[in-house]
Amino acid sequence: MIKLLLPTAIFLMMVSVGTGLRKGEMWRNQKQLGWWGALRLLLVAFVLPAALALALARLLPLSLAETGGLFLIAVAPGAPMLIKKVAAKGFDVQLAADYQVSVALLTPIMIPLLVSVVAKFYDRDIWIPPDVLLKQVAEKQFLPLIVGMVFVYFAPEIAAKITPIFNSVGNVILYVFMALMLFKMRSQLASITPWVIVAALILAVSMIGIVPWIMREDKFRNRTLSLCNAGRNVGLALLLSGQYLHSKNSLPAIACYALIVPFIVWIYGKRFSALSTAEDSPKGVVA
Repeated sequence: MIKLLLPTAIFLMMVSVGTGLRKGEMWRNQKQLGWWGALRLLLVAFVLPAALALALARLLPLSLAETGGLFLIAVAPGAPMLIKKVAAKGFDVQLAADYQVSVALLTPIMIPLLVSVVAKFYDRDIWIPPDVLLKQVAEKQFLPLIVGMVFVYFAPEIAAKITPIFNSVGNVILYVFMALMLFKMRSQLASITPWVIVAALILAVSMIGIVPWIMREDKFRNRTLSLCNAGRNVGLALLLSGQYLHSKNSLPAIACYALIVPFIVWIYGKRFSALSTAEDSPKGVVA
């Protein structure tokens, strides 16, 4: 029963996101990004986070299992629930959705490649079939997005009414799932060391910090992309940890990141709001 809660929450929330997407705006975002921008996005979403996770494992006294958990979080961008949080905080929801689609398309390619290469450094052979990842992103991201877009196309008035309901119900189910999982994982959470907390905190902050440095978009687009980049697909990381690392000791590192990143997102959102207010105020006037 617990296993059904997260997919249900994601489905409802992604459907509500799909009802608000505008195909034309997403296409303009893709054109503005271009091929060079797409390469930079690949770096900030997959390659640099993976490299940073490995660097942290070298610098901090993390176990191999903790390193594995941190690495899987680093290579799994695109938290499905983050788009609605982006919209609620006044960021560019269309750009956030475009980021989500882009990293979802890259996931079946990049995760198997990165995991396989890095596993060799630890004398292990790990291959994650791309079709497994493709099925995950298709079922949990693309399908509900398409359902939402089709819904709003054929029944816009009904879609407008059910969208806030879907989003609210999805949020409630998500919080119930998180509470149950935290209770279920209480023994693993108790084993979280201070170094895992430090590593997760550095990783989350770095996911935000590397975006302006690499993407070099305008400041408003950079802020949206930074927030999106901090959100990692915790559900996918947990799935891969159980199926391919076969290590329960990797769970604390994944759970630690999942617990830390909402606070980082909240702080960054507050900072963004303050900056936006200051920038919109007349020169010399304190907002």
